[in-house]
Amino acid sequence: MQKNRGGLGRGLSAIFDIEAPVVVAKTSASNMEEIDLNKIISNPKQPRTLFDKESLDELANSIRTLGVIQPITVRRNGVDSFTIISGERRCRACQSAGLTSIPAYIREVDDQTLHEMAIVENIQRQDLNPIEVALSLQRLIDECNMTQDALSIRVGKKRSTIANYMRLLNMSLEIQSALRDGYITMGHAKAMAAAPDEQQLLVLKKTVKKEFSVRQVEELVKNIAEQKPAKEVVDEEYPDSYNKLVEHLENLFSQNISIKRDKRGGGKIVVDFENDLDIEKFISNFEKHTI
Repeated sequence: MQKNRGGLGRGLSAIFDIEAPVVVAKTSASNMEEIDLNKIISNPKQPRTLFDKESLDELANSIRTLGVIQPITVRRNGVDSFTIISGERRCRACQSAGLTSIPAYIREVDDQTLHEMAIVENIQRQDLNPIEVALSLQRLIDECNMTQDALSIRVGKKRSTIANYMRLLNMSLEIQSALRDGYITMGHAKAMAAAPDEQQLLVLKKTVKKEFSVRQVEELVKNIAEQKPAKEVVDEEYPDSYNKLVEHLENLFSQNISIKRDKRGGGKIVVDFENDLDIEKFISNFEKHTI
């Protein structure tokens, strides 16, 4: 599982920041104008929180070559001011490309509609991470007084899909951060949610370090649920040397490894495995690191 690093390899729609080509033409019917970039201000409640520099540079380069493929959408604030409804990424790329103006559709909307349009437009984009989508949906609920049923209609997503996004916000900050940064997917997070709260961080660490698939995470969570807690170690804190040993062994081998210590000070090192193939992998890794 490789970390998602952004724009490369995602097609023209990702590079140009468009859903469909739009021919730029100034007509009164479309209420579109070429607007000075200095007169455009960002939406203070912009739902998008991250703007990848590499992706912005790619878009700026394409704008230098081809121009702006799709106009942004703005609201007129007065004679010389406009607020972005959608297209802040395009606006930033134009500034980076050295342009002084940008084609824009002008919409006459109130503050509430502006806010709703900006959030919905971002949700419908394909390049938001799951946490950004979840936070945007939560904002529609909190700030626009929408129910999940109303959200389903407004953003064109199934109610079950919206519920899955909303559950992400109840997960630990570590899991949310891993989702935001592309280390895990929504499928991984959904599988982790089935683990006990106190075990979810451990599952996350193993998933990222060993690049587990969603299926492997499900199996790991299942194994955790089936394990019987050892009474003699429930409240016992092991020395740091025990933790270091487990960490070193897990760096060498792909299996889950734990230490069980009894009241007399003795114990055992436990190596989990699922099938004969795991045993073969263990032997192979062991031989590689045996002097």
